[in-house]
Amino acid sequence: MSQERCVVTKFGGTSLASPEQFRKVKAILDADAARRYVVPSAPGKRFSGDRKVTDLLIALYETNEQRQPTDGLLRELYARFEEIRKDLGLHCDLESEFSLFASRLEDHPSRDYVVSRGEYFNGLLLSAYLQIPFIDAAEVIFFDADGELEAELTNRVLSRRLSRQPRAVIPGFYGSKPDGELKTFTRGGSDITGSLVARAAGADLYENWTDVSGFLAADPRVVDHPRFIRTITYRELRELSYMGASVLHEDAIFPVKWANIPIRICNTNHPDEQGTNIVPVREETTSGSRLIGIAGRDDLCVVHIEKDRMEAIVGYAATVMNVLASQGVAFHHLPAEIDALDIILSEPETEGKVEPLLNALREEAHPDLVRAEYGLALFAAVGTGLPEDPSFASSVFAALSKADIPVRMISNGYRGTNLIIGVPKDRLSDALRAVYAACS
Repeated sequence: MSQERCVVTKFGGTSLASPEQFRKVKAILDADAARRYVVPSAPGKRFSGDRKVTDLLIALYETNEQRQPTDGLLRELYARFEEIRKDLGLHCDLESEFSLFASRLEDHPSRDYVVSRGEYFNGLLLSAYLQIPFIDAAEVIFFDADGELEAELTNRVLSRRLSRQPRAVIPGFYGSKPDGELKTFTRGGSDITGSLVARAAGADLYENWTDVSGFLAADPRVVDHPRFIRTITYRELRELSYMGASVLHEDAIFPVKWANIPIRICNTNHPDEQGTNIVPVREETTSGSRLIGIAGRDDLCVVHIEKDRMEAIVGYAATVMNVLASQGVAFHHLPAEIDALDIILSEPETEGKVEPLLNALREEAHPDLVRAEYGLALFAAVGTGLPEDPSFASSVFAALSKADIPVRMISNGYRGTNLIIGVPKDRLSDALRAVYAACS
């Protein structure tokens, strides 16, 4: 790739929801010639009560599969894009593209194909508006036959393509499988596309433009007026994202982390604000409080296993892990006692799998007791230098004690950047408020 400075920009749905938002995006790109590659999402809500285009497409797919009339939804969908095209005076053949899409619906295409068209159409419009080439993500983002991202193949093909294309619009959220069928990431997956493009371009910076001015140190729906996080490491962000802190899709971290590319979260509506910088390594220790952020999740269940003299049975944990693998179950945490083991699972990921898992554990691991328990929430207090700062843990537990919140589980790696604590599900919000107040 060229030695010129290169910035990859991803714009979220609210950033591209209307003609006015398109104008803001163009002004941002014009302000820095290094912003050469643009990854758009589908248009988001324009106002309260509006529908995101992706939600419209989901409704269209479901209506089409039920063999119900889709004319109304198609008109509403076309109107969203036509509003942008007409207001900006764009000369692109949106009508032909949309007619082709409507005709494809007669063959009842896959959900992923239908849902991906929001990014595709928006990418075409943005390409026409910026007057830079359009690269269909299906040609450069690849999944295997099982729907898993082919990261290295994507990087090779995308790198070659970008080396011949000094500027381009690449729609987010989707790619293609070996048979040509389209495959989407999970919701928010345009963040991942942007990260893949940044890696392939050898970018100096990956900017993720949204409708907020960076990460907050806590959920504002729980904690009043939390402060902005100005600098956070990949590792710290991963911990908070896992616990539910939103803004950036957690899987978007890995491609840029591998390439040592910093990320900046920016506000499309307030482009001059500082935002949040996500960096490989913190250059200096944060003064004052070591707390970077706090987040929690309550969609968990616990499989509790008891076995006398468990520690003396060679390979017992391996047996348990093999059972999980055979049942297609991934664990999130694995706290243990001398004769007991707790497996923390995600409820949504294990729906319908818990009872078969318990039966398989009884047959293969022969525990004295195994049962599933619900009502646990976990939160992570993420900070800098925690292993060297015994006062941090003291402050956390003192805050929980003062708020009369029982601790059900504690997890902390040897060189960890966070302290993970289990509390009753109905006390999670109280715990987050108490710890934030005590440690910020």
